[in-house]
Amino acid sequence: MADIDDDDFSGDPTPLAERPAPHLAALSEKARDYARNARADNTQRAYESDWRQFAAWLRRQGLDPLPPDPQTVGLYLAACMEAGVSAGARNIAAGSRAPVSVATLERRLAGICWHYRQRGEPLDTSDRHISTVLAGIRRAHARPPVQKEAIFADELLAMLATLEMDLRGIRDRAILAIGFAGGLRRSEIVGLDCGPDQSEDGTGWVEIFPPGADISSASNNDGGAVLQISGKTGWREVEIGRGSRRETCPVALLETWLRLGRINHGPLFRPIAHKNGGVSADRLTDKHVARLVQRTALAAGIRGDLSEGERRLAFSGHSLRAGLASSAQIEEAHVQRHLGHASAEMTRRYQRKRDRFRVNLTKAAGL
Repeated sequence: MADIDDDDFSGDPTPLAERPAPHLAALSEKARDYARNARADNTQRAYESDWRQFAAWLRRQGLDPLPPDPQTVGLYLAACMEAGVSAGARNIAAGSRAPVSVATLERRLAGICWHYRQRGEPLDTSDRHISTVLAGIRRAHARPPVQKEAIFADELLAMLATLEMDLRGIRDRAILAIGFAGGLRRSEIVGLDCGPDQSEDGTGWVEIFPPGADISSASNNDGGAVLQISGKTGWREVEIGRGSRRETCPVALLETWLRLGRINHGPLFRPIAHKNGGVSADRLTDKHVARLVQRTALAAGIRGDLSEGERRLAFSGHSLRAGLASSAQIEEAHVQRHLGHASAEMTRRYQRKRDRFRVNLTKAAGL
């Protein structure tokens, strides 16, 4: 009688020895999940958009994306600056030919390189067809970075005053105050949970200490909130002390939102239904923070010397982060650690006009 293989009963024509073991298949899927989480969601979306732009340009030119060709990429970079490769389908349809900024171009190149690396075919950006073209573009088109306006403490108070005292207004007050006092990115604000390991998409959590809590060698303290944040440079701990007035204290505003919203587990900041005013179980998106900052800055009349269109472009979620860095009159090292910057130079970029003319080399030189 002929031997019968177990393969004959499996329904899978692949020989048993060539099939991945079940636990390896599960590990493979987990590895793909980790790879997808290697970049922040915003960066991931930007890189995917960059590749779509590049792939669309290749199709119009009758070129293939594989294998990666430095000369083709160099031509694409030149096309972005000279002929303009539109960033949106609406502009493409309208035949927009506006060039992109150098910073956007560099980000697009990073997105293209990332996509090729994921395919296992890295792009050599040191090739002269890329490096020389990019150097020439920087020399011809580079401009100082356009920074968002910083929101200072007195301006933040004016913004808080524009919000209603209903549940939505209390939530938004807490978002603005926590974002400012913590020097947080907008993604870090909405990524907070009430505690550790409470959600799959959380990027940090908060622990609130009441006044007088014995959390250090000094038992007499005002308490506050301690945030554990997973940011661009890894995990960092952010302390937010209590303010002098309850109506503007970041910690008190957060406590009020959690109590009235009946939130004790999962995402900290959540949408509120328009129909019944109920609090959703979902997480707010970081776009809400950007829109909130813009809306309240306009309502508070900040930078009234600008047109309304210019003012809308002047403020973003980063305005809160830059505002703390510019307002805090403490040693630079403390600000750097609080913001989670890898270098003091990066922290100084956030300090809008703080040290301008404080050091006068003209007088120091004898003039």
